[in-house]
Amino acid sequence: MSGSVLGLVSPVHAKFFSAPSYGWGRRRSKCRIYSSILVSATLVATAEPSTYDSYEEMVYAVVLKQAALTKRERISRGVLDESVPLSGDLLSDAYERCGEVCAEYAKTFYLGTLLMTPERRKAIWAIYVWCRRTDELVDGPNASYITPTALDRWEKRLDDLFSGRPYDMYDAALSDTIAKYPVDIQPFKDMIEGMRLDLKKSRYRNFDELYLYCYYVAGTVGLMSVPVMGIAPDSKASIESVYNAALALGVANQLTNILRDVGEDARRGRIYLPLDELAQAGLSEDDIFAGKVTDRWRNFMKGQIKRARVFYDEAERGIFELNPASRWPVLASSLLYRQILDAIEANDYNNFTKRAYVSKAKKLLSLPVAYAKATLGR
Repeated sequence: MSGSVLGLVSPVHAKFFSAPSYGWGRRRSKCRIYSSILVSATLVATAEPSTYDSYEEMVYAVVLKQAALTKRERISRGVLDESVPLSGDLLSDAYERCGEVCAEYAKTFYLGTLLMTPERRKAIWAIYVWCRRTDELVDGPNASYITPTALDRWEKRLDDLFSGRPYDMYDAALSDTIAKYPVDIQPFKDMIEGMRLDLKKSRYRNFDELYLYCYYVAGTVGLMSVPVMGIAPDSKASIESVYNAALALGVANQLTNILRDVGEDARRGRIYLPLDELAQAGLSEDDIFAGKVTDRWRNFMKGQIKRARVFYDEAERGIFELNPASRWPVLASSLLYRQILDAIEANDYNNFTKRAYVSKAKKLLSLPVAYAKATLGR
């Protein structure tokens, strides 16, 4: 299929990367622009930190960009009109297929989406599928076949999607989503940039570098999702602060993944920890690869977990500014992920040979807690 990602992966991954018999396509996107600090369409993906004082400042420019896009939408239309129905059985089938993928690979999150309005639910499914397919390029069973050129083709495919030229039915669902919500392409491009980093980078000198990686691979998801989740009409918070909270939740989730998977990443030759902070704690790369839990390691981990919780706290303040119908699944996700940090502590900070996980019982207990908070407020 011309322009398809089929040429990038082996037939084993045809479930996600082959076009169905409909002969048409897939797609997804999101971001915004603040004219006073406008950056070019590819700024975050290409700029060096010298352009800004830090990568965090650079990422915030993307937050402002998406916030301005949402502001224009709210000014021109007031509350987002969700009454426009999907047209055509094929498009409905495309959304349903996205829902099936979400239900299979993200069961808890999928249950949360069922509490959203039908239009928002479908849109979030479409965004989830694009993100998963992008992540599978470098983390899936065919990752060894993926090259920078393959990612360039995937990005070209994304451009086509935003231009209304989807390649398959998954793309078609996302294409319809971005036509209905004020989303921009930049966070999608930035996520692809995160995949490029995984192909060429396995060490991070400081937290500023690690923060940029966390934004690329997870913070972008928050920016993609807010236009669909919606901001409460009576919210007193600025739109920028809501997006910043969504960014914080993505960063917090990724930091949690990193802390949970230290041993697994080390066995792959990767260290997703700030090397300067490791050195300040009296630890080296060899200590990571040796995988011994020492007092120095425990103290280091306490600091890393504390930082992740700060991001979760910042994120939660913004969750209550979302549309009431969207708060429950986001709060549930936040509470469940925070419990992984508790599990690391319960394992005596042994994230080398023990995997921290949240039991099904704890997950189930968290859901009504999240629902009550979402319904009753803080």
